[in-house]
Amino acid sequence: MTTDRNDYDPKAYNPTFQKAFLAPKHWGTWLGLLIGLPISLLPNSVRVSVASFVAKKLCQKQKGSIQKARINLTLCFPEKSEQEREVILEKCLTTAGAFLLGFPAITLRSKKWLEKHSEIKGIEHLHTLRDNNQSAILLVPHSWCIDIPAILLASRGLPVSAMANSQKNPLTDWLMHKQRVQYGGRVYDRSGGIKPFIKSVKDGYLGYYLPDQDHGPEQSVFVDFFATEKATLPGLGKLAKVSRAKIVPTFASYNIETGKYEIEIKAPIEDLSGDEHKDARVMNEVVEQFVNPRPEQYMWILKLLKTRRDGNDPYVGY
Repeated sequence: MTTDRNDYDPKAYNPTFQKAFLAPKHWGTWLGLLIGLPISLLPNSVRVSVASFVAKKLCQKQKGSIQKARINLTLCFPEKSEQEREVILEKCLTTAGAFLLGFPAITLRSKKWLEKHSEIKGIEHLHTLRDNNQSAILLVPHSWCIDIPAILLASRGLPVSAMANSQKNPLTDWLMHKQRVQYGGRVYDRSGGIKPFIKSVKDGYLGYYLPDQDHGPEQSVFVDFFATEKATLPGLGKLAKVSRAKIVPTFASYNIETGKYEIEIKAPIEDLSGDEHKDARVMNEVVEQFVNPRPEQYMWILKLLKTRRDGNDPYVGY
């Protein structure tokens, strides 16, 4: 693992500004940006109030992403009453709204502001690995603040290498990429394969691995996930071995009371066996351990459980 770095990699995803972004079809995006930027600078309490009002309205919907979240919560927490799950849903949407309304501030504000409004628990685990010249891959579940650890750690001199799919809107894609790498780091398009990502990890970048995506039955194994089971990506142990990296569970939360980003980093996982089913279950356990105490932080609106063993998509009709 090297200490010197050059963030530019021709194999990485490096979108640039295009004159076409000024075309009329993108004016809606620019208008939304002009409205959203000032809102992001409002006090946290104001943004939370707005988000809470909108969340209550959204909870009245019975279709779309809101209903997908209900399906996920029902499958994952059948022991909870419908009322309890609705409370989680409303808190989840409030947290999401307050966070998203303030998200542009991460770019508008300074590195000092970001540091003041963030708390990291467990950063010593990364420092210990770095001191021992040991590579690391962060295992980061889909919380609303999933981009924050990468940005914050890069601002502290610990840049991240990640894999992502490009957005359908090229202007939004360019804006999101600029924000993600504003303090350094690399992002690779998934279509390019995993080898460039592994090389970056070996070169000293913190890998960013998302454990809870559904990539279909051909690429998955079925293992327990909360009270149900999930089509889960196998190969975590193999990834750790090939990249010669430790897997470090990491979770990001947005505290609507304080307006701070809270990052929790746990000790590296030591019980990866190389068995695909066992390692996939270990990965899901990481998600459960982070999410159970704070379910409102998780992106329940995603199609987390689309691939089922019986082939029936639970989201059909919504």
